[in-house]
Amino acid sequence: MSIVRSNIFDPFSLDVWDPFQGFPFNTNRSLTTFDNDTSTFVNARIDWKETPEAHVFKADLPGMKKEEVKVEVEEGNVLKISGQRSREKEEKNDKWHRVERSSGQFLRRFRLPENAKVDQVKAAMENGVLTVTVPKEEVKKPEAKANEISG
Repeated sequence: MSIVRSNIFDPFSLDVWDPFQGFPFNTNRSLTTFDNDTSTFVNARIDWKETPEAHVFKADLPGMKKEEVKVEVEEGNVLKISGQRSREKEEKNDKWHRVERSSGQFLRRFRLPENAKVDQVKAAMENGVLTVTVPKEEVKKPEAKANEISG
């Protein structure tokens, strides 16, 4: 499994990419953390905006409970958002006509800038939208000191 940038213009975005996803042959899946049938849910869409006070991430995760989602900081400054939606149990007498809702695991990583306060990360889930707030350190501007001109 390789890590690639989903947006080449954004040096902070990292996605997990499986180069064999969708191939008809069975690869050694023990090397990856995803199942073949999770391809539609692997790339959970997440918005990242920066305000003067914080970095704010919003993810649409309809139908998921907060217990199914994990928000972690790893390697000091990498925000990791992951989760798993279970597949609905099939009964013997059920006849499915269409299955379009995705299930399985998703994982997204974002490299945070140095001004992020990673020890103060807050996450909230409301109406299927996960909001992760990472406060920023105040940038201290160097004070200008007036020097007298002699002569």
